[in-house]
Amino acid sequence: MYLHHYISPSPFLSQPDRGAKRPRQDDGGAAGGEEDSRGGKQQKGLGARELARYREVAAGIEGGLEMRETEELTGDKKKILEKLMDQDEEEPEAEPVDESSVKKMILTFEKRSYKNQELRIKFPDNPEKFMESELDLNDIIQEMHVIATMPDLYHLLVELNAVHSLLGLLSHENTDILSDSVVDLLQELTDIDTLHESEEGAEVLIDALLEGQVVALLVQNMERLDEQVKEEADGIYNTLAIIENMAEFRPGLCAEAAQQGLMQWLLKRIKAKMPFDANKLYCSEILAILLQNNDNTRELLGEMDGIDVLLQQLSVFKRHNPSTAEEQEMMENLFDALCSCLMLASNRDRFLRGEGLQLMNLMLREKKMSRTSALKVLDHGMIGPEGADNCHKFVDILGLRTIFPLFMKTPKKMKKTGASEKEHEEHVCSIIASMLRNLKSQQRSRLLNKFTENDCEKVSFLRLLAFLFSPLTPLSVLVLFFETEMVRRGEILDDSMEDEFYLRRLDAGLFVLQLICYIMVEISNSGISQLQQRVHQILNLRGGSVKVVRHIMREYAESIGDGKSDEYKEAERKRIMDLADNF
Repeated sequence: MYLHHYISPSPFLSQPDRGAKRPRQDDGGAAGGEEDSRGGKQQKGLGARELARYREVAAGIEGGLEMRETEELTGDKKKILEKLMDQDEEEPEAEPVDESSVKKMILTFEKRSYKNQELRIKFPDNPEKFMESELDLNDIIQEMHVIATMPDLYHLLVELNAVHSLLGLLSHENTDILSDSVVDLLQELTDIDTLHESEEGAEVLIDALLEGQVVALLVQNMERLDEQVKEEADGIYNTLAIIENMAEFRPGLCAEAAQQGLMQWLLKRIKAKMPFDANKLYCSEILAILLQNNDNTRELLGEMDGIDVLLQQLSVFKRHNPSTAEEQEMMENLFDALCSCLMLASNRDRFLRGEGLQLMNLMLREKKMSRTSALKVLDHGMIGPEGADNCHKFVDILGLRTIFPLFMKTPKKMKKTGASEKEHEEHVCSIIASMLRNLKSQQRSRLLNKFTENDCEKVSFLRLLAFLFSPLTPLSVLVLFFETEMVRRGEILDDSMEDEFYLRRLDAGLFVLQLICYIMVEISNSGISQLQQRVHQILNLRGGSVKVVRHIMREYAESIGDGKSDEYKEAERKRIMDLADNF
């Protein structure tokens, strides 16, 4: 859990809810181009992409191809055309799907899989001998899509060894038909809505897939696919969908998946010099998911020089805005991934060495869409005692000249990026609070001098902010009313309910107010009499109270969050309480 200035997590810095996966947008794409097998009739025979491809061949012949081109058609293609003609004939009524028919289907699949494997071994250099068996195998795989409508029967796939056989086909030599068909089937079987229809069946399936090293096999399959071929690019998209489905159903598998080659493949794909497309967007999303609340994957990314990869990809948006909404989403995913990584102390050192501070500082100055997220990254990188080195470096690269104008005035363009003023103020105040906590000697003096400029105008602005984010905002008043009313009626407030009330007050503005009051007491205890006098003068002018500030600081100190040692939390509480008592 993220610790804002070593207390409770901010509602604005948590990882976004990824939601349902987006459909692939290009025509004929993996996610949007096929009829949902659970809602309509089953596709039998060849897959949709193969059917489309081979129908083009058929159309060319029927439209009058030149005799020379016709003669060049291989015997394999002629067999495929014959297969298509058979499919165009009226099909008999499908049998009702039940446990018996599913067992029969799986047994047929096993027989055809074994036959194809046997023929390929016997006639490795004679495709005519095994092509028919591969088409038959593809047919039964397509028919097995119906099982995705009955997740309570998933146990049959495991008990009859079908999962093991399907995983084996991921490395099949015929990527055009069989490995693609298996990926399509696995995507449907792991559809998150389907998995939730039968938790028991889903658990059995996911266990079997993980036992069979499904992620490692999927990564190996993606490595041999050529994204210049549309059908193979679709296969990669569908593969990522399988991984997302499993990660959403069982978040604990993220560390294992990352270790099985997925992290390395994602970083390689993200930094590949290829035009932006749906697959790069999806890769950025999967990467952000892997890094959520998982120090193991964060450390793995750092060891693979992933921090440098993220900084290199984000540097594009230093002086240029994303050209589309999808590219903007990818940018935000990469920023989210970077923020997650910075929650690990070792990655902050890598961020510092990779000149991440300089890049974020430039983004703040350039005033592009990346500015809001750059502010969030700086907040993550400088918070807590682990951020001390970054705080000192930020002052050295003249970051104070960048951050204080943002402190004094929220940019008008913030709304265009979807960020709120409260979110902006929270990040800025948290960065300044982190610097007051971490800076020593000369750098601390430079920071304090900023507050004395122009007759301490920044101190006056602190009080204005404190007024804007006071606990008397409508939501806070409502929360306090319910809390008071429950106490008046003699109802017992358990710990969980108190925590809920407190989190709502934080969200309503209390958290920013705590940061503002912390900045006030820090500069008042700095030993600079001018600042101390100005703070108390502003408080008196606006009817403020030293007691109120002290109360807020006590609540702040008591809410120091998890993730730190008991010794650190106790020392930090004492330090904050001493500041408040001397205020």
